[in-house]
This record gives sequence, C-alpha cells and structure tokens, in this order.
Amino acid sequence: MGLYERYLALRIRRHGGDPPDHIALVITERDLLERGAYETLTDCFRWAFEYASQVTVYVSVLDAAAVPALRRELETIDAPREVAVRGPDDRTRADAPIRIGIGLGGKHEFTSAVRTLAEDVDAGDVDPDEIDAEQVEEHLIFPSEPDLVIKTGAERLSDFMIWQSVYSELYFTDINWRDFRKRDFLRAVLEYCNRSRRFGQ
Repeated sequence: MGLYERYLALRIRRHGGDPPDHIALVITERDLLERGAYETLTDCFRWAFEYASQVTVYVSVLDAAAVPALRRELETIDAPREVAVRGPDDRTRADAPIRIGIGLGGKHEFTSAVRTLAEDVDAGDVDPDEIDAEQVEEHLIFPSEPDLVIKTGAERLSDFMIWQSVYSELYFTDINWRDFRKRDFLRAVLEYCNRSRRFGQ
C-alpha cells in the first residue's frame, strides 16, 4: 500500500463515523471485458472486507447472451469469502458474504418477489392483509440493504436494487473500472464516513 493509501486509511481509522458494513459495486459487462478486470474485482473484495462484512456486485448487461459466460467466470473468481451468483432466471435468495447479480435488475427482482407473494396468497399460505415491507424483503434475491453504493465510470445507476438501496449512500466516480485503485476505493469509504445518513428523514 502506497503512502497516499496509508494516509486515507489512517483518516478512516481516526474518523468518528462508522465505515460501511455492506458495500455494493455497480459495474458493467463492458467493464469486465477490460484486461485485468477480474483481478481488480478480486482486489476490491479484499479492500472491502477490511471494513465491511458483506459485498454486493451488480453487473449490468446489454446482451443477455453474455450472462452464462459471465456467470462461469464470476462463480470461479478468486475471492476471499463465499460467493453467490444470481442471474435473471434465478429466484433463490443469495445469502453469501459476496453476492453477485448479473443482469438481474431491481424491477425484475421486485416483480419476482411480488409474484411469489401472490402465489402464496393464492395457495392460502399468506393473508394479503398481513403483507408488509418485511415480507417483501424476505422474498428478494438480495435481501440486505447496502450502506454504500459505488458506481464507476458514470453517474448512472441503471436498474440496481431499487428496493434495497433507497437509503444507501451513493458514491459516483468518473474513474473507469479498469483504472479503479485502492485509493479510489478508500476515497469512497472516507466520503461515506463524512456524510450524515438521514435514512429518508
């Protein structure tokens, strides 16, 4: 770790605020085509777990045909913790410390949760008058709410965890994924520590 990275890490340690416990990254299919992209992702996992207990990665895709190849790569990525990968056709919950969604948009995920609840109501297992936010969350593929969402390359989130990220702190950087370094990650964590979270209030 270089001198500047040590300086940023020291500022985070000495800060009065808590670092994020759940960090989310938003990248694109194109980002993963760049040389060294998977190595950067592996590094980012390690950086994140210096502060967080959970990491979620959302990979937006333009071509659905790319999902199987991306899934194979990401399911075998060199990661410091267990990885759960989910795609557009999955409906099972992801509970691993590292959760990766490929082309699994927030609208699709929310619709799937509502559809499952509707099926439970139709089967007589759920009273529709008792459905609340907690029950919806129980049926989401990625149930946890990120504290910090980092988006590289552009100030656009796409269709990412629209239910879970409503109170998340968003951090945008114009640094492209191929150039994303530990200092860029630490800047995001420090910015998070400097903010006062309001949780919609």
